[in-house]
Amino acid sequence: MRRLVILLAAGLWAADIPSGWEIAPFTRPAEGNPVIAPLPETVFRNPVDGGTVRWESLHTFNPAAVVRGGKVYVLYRAEDDTGEMRIGLHTSRLGLAESADGIHFTRRPEPVLYPANDSEKEREWPGGCEDPRIVESEDGTYVLTYTQWNRRKTDVGIATSRDLVHWTKHGPALGTVGKYGALSYKSAGIVTRLAGGRLVAARVGGKYWMYWGEGTVRLATSEDLIHWRPVEDARGEPVAVLSKRAGRFDSSFPEVGPPPVLTEHGIVAIYNGRNAADGAYAAGEALFAADDPARLIARTDAPVLRPEMAWEKTGQYAAGTTFAEGLVWFGGRWLLYYGAADSLVGVAQVHDLQAGADWVAEYPTPTAREERGDGEWGGGDLAAALEVGAEAGMRSRSRRSGLLSLSGLCLRRSRGFGISADARSHRVRPAILAAAL
Repeated sequence: MRRLVILLAAGLWAADIPSGWEIAPFTRPAEGNPVIAPLPETVFRNPVDGGTVRWESLHTFNPAAVVRGGKVYVLYRAEDDTGEMRIGLHTSRLGLAESADGIHFTRRPEPVLYPANDSEKEREWPGGCEDPRIVESEDGTYVLTYTQWNRRKTDVGIATSRDLVHWTKHGPALGTVGKYGALSYKSAGIVTRLAGGRLVAARVGGKYWMYWGEGTVRLATSEDLIHWRPVEDARGEPVAVLSKRAGRFDSSFPEVGPPPVLTEHGIVAIYNGRNAADGAYAAGEALFAADDPARLIARTDAPVLRPEMAWEKTGQYAAGTTFAEGLVWFGGRWLLYYGAADSLVGVAQVHDLQAGADWVAEYPTPTAREERGDGEWGGGDLAAALEVGAEAGMRSRSRRSGLLSLSGLCLRRSRGFGISADARSHRVRPAILAAAL
């Protein structure tokens, strides 16, 4: 009987998972896709050996995105036509494109981040600079996480810029010595908040947070957005916050997507899942607690974006990918930029613009805090902000539809994908448990 009461209490807590926490549903624009494709005519003088290469002639994919000066800027991975015709055996560089509408882009003729005769050459040559994610800091500096690949191991590199064109490399996020210096790892997204239409790096509990990893997603914290320390358990092992699920779209493994977003509901992380059955990559979403970024609250059972178009399932990765890495709020809608089949760049949007407007309206914006001089989320400030959003949250929960299954703690909804909640990932409210007992 006692066990049943505890399960019921946990079920009541799971029922508090807010409706509409996801950034979804996504649809593809009626025209414009793919938004970036290879260009065989653009050339670049390779600073490593002095030769001329067609730097974006083979594949253009896996983009980061940011809003600057009323435009969307995309940093995309471009592969040249050197090396063997196999995945990962061409040299990658990062190109830069800009758009006034988020769909039609103008590109710079040369890459903005690439292997060179610099401090990072041993980590970036000959594989290159791959798979960027970008955030803006409070002072307007852009912070880029990207994969350094020398064809032996990968690292998450950090680079900064004031103009998106000229970049300073800072080396691996987790350092170059000790167990993390020897670790081969990739894919990292720094937690952001929406401020003035831009996604800005957010502090939680006085620190910046970064989700990182492929296979198992883990966490790290930082004081300066450049030097990162993994969050470890009592045994000194990096804490796992997201893992694979049998029989789902992420049954092979999850991998970090674009920088997560701090909302009134928690930290919303769009991530990429690889399906063990067919090898396809699709995008799903997870919700983490705003006051505890390691605590998973819910995740979607089905992907919010999957390979469906022919150009998303042909190319150098024929199993298909919609590999999400760039997210912006622009023109009254969310735009999600993704790599298609490791060959092209696509974009999807939240087509229900009213739902998107409601989401932003309910979000406790940082305006009041900025006027007070507060620059971070956490502690009493976070609690106050969430309290401000409580009424909107109640309205959001009143729109919930579906059935709660206490045995699986799974809230089924009408959008075409479910929300899973593991009882172990929730703290049962003491008041509820006491009343139940």
